[in-house]
Amino acid sequence: MLQAADMIIPDWPLPSGVRALITTRQGGVSRGAYASLNLGSHVGDDAEAVSENRRRVAALLPAEPVWLNQLHGTRVFTIGQDANEPMPPAADAATTRLIARPCAVLVADCLPILFCDEDGSCVAAAHAGWRGLAAGVIERTVEAMQVAPQAVMAYLGPAIGATAFEVGQDVVDTFAALGPQSQRAFRPIPDRSGKYLADIEELARQRLLSAGVGQVYGGGLCTVSDPDRFFSYRRDGRTGRMAAIIWRE
Repeated sequence: MLQAADMIIPDWPLPSGVRALITTRQGGVSRGAYASLNLGSHVGDDAEAVSENRRRVAALLPAEPVWLNQLHGTRVFTIGQDANEPMPPAADAATTRLIARPCAVLVADCLPILFCDEDGSCVAAAHAGWRGLAAGVIERTVEAMQVAPQAVMAYLGPAIGATAFEVGQDVVDTFAALGPQSQRAFRPIPDRSGKYLADIEELARQRLLSAGVGQVYGGGLCTVSDPDRFFSYRRDGRTGRMAAIIWRE
């Protein structure tokens, strides 16, 4: 069964009445490449195993999370705003002011970012791969929360680390167009022209600061380098998905 030791409880100054957790790959029933707590229904895993894994996670929450159809874009779904929204919503972030309605994103190398305002009146979760970061998923999420950016806190969950994330010149150029500060996030790979190691956490911190969010916590957990604990698409190709979840009690 799913145990507390199978979870990451983010260490950040959440206000009273707000809780968050991030799953690892431990504590589920999936087998093989998806072992064991795969929460992604779109990756080729057995559907009954995914349902059981999601049931185990939901048992720790006040309700089933709103799972998203993530497209590496910038759309933010506001839970409770549109009752006629097709499920799962096509979005890469979710936000809500409702009680007991968990926001969740699925990841396996992309950066999960959890958000909360200082008063605990609004929470959000965003799926931030490099495409989403460059396109503005952080900025759109902060805007959708409808609170002063200076009052927003962000937590960076496990993602591909700066020693494992190889990218091409196109990624460097994409972020260079957003500002010269992006150069700090890229390190040329010796003897490999046009190839760089990218620091996705640094890129996220830059976009958060650009959006007015200065309270940033977490980071430092590499999905690629810890196969016992984390799923990694870059490392394994066929693999499961973890979830970053936040909710108001």
